[in-house]
Amino acid sequence: MTLEPNTFMNTMVDRVDFTAADKALLKANADWGLAIATEMADHFYSYLGRDSEMSTILNESEGRIHRLRETFVQWFHEMFTGMDDWQFNYATRRWRIGLVHVQIGIGPQHVVPAMAVVVQAVGRKLKAEGKTTDLQEALGKICMIDLAFIEQAYVEVSSSAVLKETGWTEKLFKRLVSTGANSMS
Repeated sequence: MTLEPNTFMNTMVDRVDFTAADKALLKANADWGLAIATEMADHFYSYLGRDSEMSTILNESEGRIHRLRETFVQWFHEMFTGMDDWQFNYATRRWRIGLVHVQIGIGPQHVVPAMAVVVQAVGRKLKAEGKTTDLQEALGKICMIDLAFIEQAYVEVSSSAVLKETGWTEKLFKRLVSTGANSMS
C-alpha cells in the first residue's frame, strides 16, 4: 500500500476539478498569498494551541513552533505558486508534509478543523479585500487536495505498519478493515 505522490495528485486534481483556470488565478495572486501567509499561520496555530494535546506537541522541543510556522508560510504560498505547476515536486512535498504530520502526532482530528479555521479566515480576507469568489474556490480546491495528502499519510503509514508487523496481505487487511467498519455501524 505505497502511495505514489504524483499519481495521487493527479487523481485528486481530477476529483476536485482543479483546472488550468484555477492554477492561473492562484499564480496571479501569489504575491497576495505570501502577504497573508503569516496571518493565516497565526490563525492556524492559535487554534491548535488552544488544545492542550496539540499545545504539548507544538511546543515539545525548543524552536519547534517557530519552524512549523515558517513551514506553514512556505506551504501556504506554494498553494498559490504550485512550485512546478502542481506536478511532481509539489506532490512529493505534500506527501512529505503528510508524513511529518504523522511523525510528530498532528492527527486529522486536529488538522481538519484547523484547516477549516484557515479557510474561513481566508474567506473573510478575500471578501474584505474585494477578491473574487473564483479565487476562493481555486484556493479551496488546492487546500482540500493538500489536506487529502495529510489524511492519506495516516492511512498509508497505519496500513503499512500493520502489514509489516503481521505479514498479512493487503487484500486480507482491507477485508478486515471493511468487516471492522461494518461491525461499528
